[in-house]
Amino acid sequence: MSAFSRRSLLRAAAASALAIPLGGLSVSMRSALAAPSGGARRVIFFYFPDGVAGPAADGSASLWHLMGAERGFSLNEQLQSLGTFKDDCVFLNGLSSGPTDSGSHPGGAKKILTAVDGGNGESIDQYLARTAGAGTLFRHVYLGAMANHNNASGDKHVSYPSAGTSATPEDSPMKAFERLFGKTNPSGGGGGGGGTQDDLATSVIDTTMKDLEELRGQLGSVEKKKLELHVEALREVERRVKGIPGMMPPPKATCSEPRIDTSGLAETTLYDPGNFPKILRAQLDLMVQAMACGLTKVGVVQASHHTSELIMSRFPATEMYDPKFDMRSHQASHYGPSHDRSKREFRDYFAQRRWWVQQFAYLIDQLKQRPEGDGTMLDYSLVVLCSEISDGNTHSHDNLPFVVAGRGGGALSTGRLLQYGYRRHGDLLVSIARAMKQDLWRFGDASSGPLPGFLSAGF
Repeated sequence: MSAFSRRSLLRAAAASALAIPLGGLSVSMRSALAAPSGGARRVIFFYFPDGVAGPAADGSASLWHLMGAERGFSLNEQLQSLGTFKDDCVFLNGLSSGPTDSGSHPGGAKKILTAVDGGNGESIDQYLARTAGAGTLFRHVYLGAMANHNNASGDKHVSYPSAGTSATPEDSPMKAFERLFGKTNPSGGGGGGGGTQDDLATSVIDTTMKDLEELRGQLGSVEKKKLELHVEALREVERRVKGIPGMMPPPKATCSEPRIDTSGLAETTLYDPGNFPKILRAQLDLMVQAMACGLTKVGVVQASHHTSELIMSRFPATEMYDPKFDMRSHQASHYGPSHDRSKREFRDYFAQRRWWVQQFAYLIDQLKQRPEGDGTMLDYSLVVLCSEISDGNTHSHDNLPFVVAGRGGGALSTGRLLQYGYRRHGDLLVSIARAMKQDLWRFGDASSGPLPGFLSAGF
């Protein structure tokens, strides 16, 4: 049985046991068991380059931005990889970084996390690192995948510790691992799921048992009886899991024995485009593991950089792969005035954007697989997908492609589409800070406060 199928079986078994007895409990009791509270414990910003297939120059409608009611919407082809995680996300329309430098990749990159024209301000990740993240061993973790390609610096990077001065991400997962964990990556033999299956079983069941014991004293005799049936169902899950031969495989990544998969990678091949998918995957795994082990609360993963020369047609086993033709991200983004699927540039650009969404979905999944508190790491996290421009061909700075995943410890109600018409994206950055219990009301240029309807009451 594979590690994935073991994990799926374990989670499905636990979920079924949780669902049956709770059907008879009151709504308030179910909410107490299911809804995390206390605010976001961590945030990850995931940047990808060169925008999306947004509103075209000929007036064609965006192929990225969703339509429909707040909770009555469907995902489109460009976002379909988030189908499994639709209820874990908030999709945002109408956010703008402002008119200054509109039409410019560098101008958009300078503003995306600072919300300040020209990058002349501290970025939100750095603000949160010195506030919410001040007590962690690493206040800020900035990982890149070919983000320093061709000696990129300055406006190619999106994190600003101070006005006008950007930080440099670490492009090597091997070096980043050693810096974070103080040791060499042992074998590079895996690192996606985190923890052993025994750890997962113990964490899922023991955590739930503890929560239920705390709840027991608050119940009357009838509901206490229902709760006892629920506890017995969980004990049966535990007995079944321990009784399955081979259910508990050898240990994988843990905080005491951390590891990520860097097999086949070397410092000398970090900028080989064929290695990019593996490098990015290693950096995403490393970010999740560092946060799971409490090393940091604030992270940025920067995939390449604006006007990217990343040859995405060399990504093996992807729909873009074509060893006979080099198609770069920025090259494809200039697909022309319309969404013309007969043109190779547009077809490749559209496929590239889908691939970025798949990587975001992978990051969400890694957080969701790790139990935490009364839910998963994702329940206590915020994960922000962003790019420096909206449509790749027009370079617009309006209607930027933001998606936020995670419930932020109760700060955010997910599974929603929020439409803002026109509002400065600094207000989203304010909202993220407030979700992390920071007393921030304005951020960047032209900010007017937290996004209406984005946060739960009390934040």
